[in-house]
Parts: sequence; structure tokens; C-alpha cells
Amino acid sequence: MFADNEDDDLRPVDPNFEWLAENPVCFVGFGFGSGLSPKAPGTAGTAVGLVLAAIWVWLTSTPPWILLVIGVLLFPLGVWICNENEKKLRTHDHCGIVFDEIAAMIFILGFVAFHFFYWLAAIALFRFFDAVKPYPISHFDKTVQGGLGVMIDDYIAAIFCIIPLLLVKYGWQYFQGAL
Repeated sequence: MFADNEDDDLRPVDPNFEWLAENPVCFVGFGFGSGLSPKAPGTAGTAVGLVLAAIWVWLTSTPPWILLVIGVLLFPLGVWICNENEKKLRTHDHCGIVFDEIAAMIFILGFVAFHFFYWLAAIALFRFFDAVKPYPISHFDKTVQGGLGVMIDDYIAAIFCIIPLLLVKYGWQYFQGAL
């Protein structure tokens, strides 16, 4: 299914830094190497997303909502990147593919202020929802294949994360205004 031609070995690939260096799209899909983390590669990818978002906001001085736009644009790119990674790896949704976490984290950060508390809460909530996968996240994780399947469950987890973040944000603003 994942082989480029009939002569290819159909066994899944065991990725390493040398393999990533030979496959640039996999290097990106593996979060610039963070997906090779032996423990919690998804968390490592989430951290890369946070760092990239912080660098972007700091260097460009743009409002955080620009991250939302970038996060939306990263979704179709991520579908392609994850499809290509699956083909090269010869397996579905390898734990080292963390572009989905990176893109989803950037998307989430577009909804909250550039503030330590919100960004820390965003990481914690996103990792929780991405790991626990409550319904409907679990449904999409199990039923949607290919790059779309890799990306969609993380974006749904992102929405699950954004809702409480916005409730806290606007609840806090209401509380401050009521004083």
C-alpha cells in the first residue's frame, strides 16, 4: 500500500537522524527531529510549535491572531506532509510524525494572548486532549486514514483546548469589569 513500486521492501522504516537528513519532507514531518524523541515525541512536537509561534510573534510583532491564520494554512500543508511521511515510513500515523502537533499548537495560540499563563495552559490542555482523545477525537483518530487522519484528530483536540481557554479569558475579563 505504501510502496512506490512493487520491488520496494514493504517493511516499515525505523527512522533516525540520517534517514531524516535524506528525506526533507520527513525532516519537517518529524518536527525537525523532535519526533525522534524516545519519550513523548508528541510533547516534543508541541514544544516546537510553541517555540516557532513565540519566535514568530517576537520577531514580527504581529498580533497573536495571525497565528490562527498560519494554523489554518498549515492544515492542508500538514495533510500533504503527513501523507508523504506515511508513504516513506510505510505505516499509518507513526508516533514520530509530529507536524500535526506543531500545526495544531500554532493554531491554538492564535486564540490566546501572548502571555505565559495562557501558553502554558494551552500546552497542558492540548496534550491532555491529544493523549486522552475523548469522543469525537477518538472516532476521527480511528476512522480517518492518511495525512488527513493524522491532522484532523489534533485539530479537533485543539478546538477542545481552545474552548476552556476562551472561557477563562472572557470570564476573567468579565470578572475584572465587574469589580
